[in-house]
Amino acid sequence: MDKTFKLALGSIVVGLVVLGLKYYAFHITGSVALYSDALESIINVATAIAASFAVRLAAVPPDANHPYGHHKAEYLSAVLEGALVIVAALSIFREAYLGWITPKPIDAPFEGLLINGMASAINAVWFWILLRYGRRWRSPALVADARHLWTDVVSSLGVILGVALVPLTGWLQLDAILAALVAVNILWSGWRLMRESIGGLMDETAPEATLARVREVISQHAEGALEAHDLRTRHAGRMVFLEFHLVVPGSMTVSESHALCDRIEAALREGIEDIVVNIHVEPEEKAKHPGGVPVL
Repeated sequence: MDKTFKLALGSIVVGLVVLGLKYYAFHITGSVALYSDALESIINVATAIAASFAVRLAAVPPDANHPYGHHKAEYLSAVLEGALVIVAALSIFREAYLGWITPKPIDAPFEGLLINGMASAINAVWFWILLRYGRRWRSPALVADARHLWTDVVSSLGVILGVALVPLTGWLQLDAILAALVAVNILWSGWRLMRESIGGLMDETAPEATLARVREVISQHAEGALEAHDLRTRHAGRMVFLEFHLVVPGSMTVSESHALCDRIEAALREGIEDIVVNIHVEPEEKAKHPGGVPVL
């Protein structure tokens, strides 16, 4: 089983545990703010399931209908997660409005907050695990899931603090205000997730650090070539797709130029994980800088 898929399955299990704890906290308190926190956990479970399917699909090898692979499936998961977050926020706004109109006292507030705090601690630990390995394995689905969890942790801490103040101050409508603030927070999170995922679906270039490493590797291993230009990249999930033109002397044979390309491609694969390279060889009259520029 793919390691990324295992982590995605772990998110489902963690999400169900956290959902159970948060819903129980809402059940014993009747707090609208804790309800909003529990509702966000339902979204966590739904998006964890979507992420697991996306990660599984992204790992499927290229086929006749998808010669570049299925890596963009992870972006679809992140877009879905953003959309579900927005739906949850709208539902929370509704409950916050009703709580503002008819505020109710909170039952057993400190017991509920203790249970909710345990759930938030579990989320914080799992956030760190997802973010660490999601970045290491360059998985948009795992990173998106981690960022949403962190939003959940932050909003939960705010809810815990605010709900604790309700019985101390006697201001019952504070519960509804906190729920509305949670909704605003997760709306912002949903927008960020969708914006970043759409960028991947639109074939944005690879990160600048990756581009710098690409240029460095080509420069170090292109001995015998005159120039490399028209370098283009795009990324899909953890994969980076690279293509560029390599100008060689007119006297170089096809076999020699092919061996040169193989050397550069091998160095790129060794230096940059999960990269697909396509090199177009050109004769010296195609050089854009006759003086010779290693990489453009």
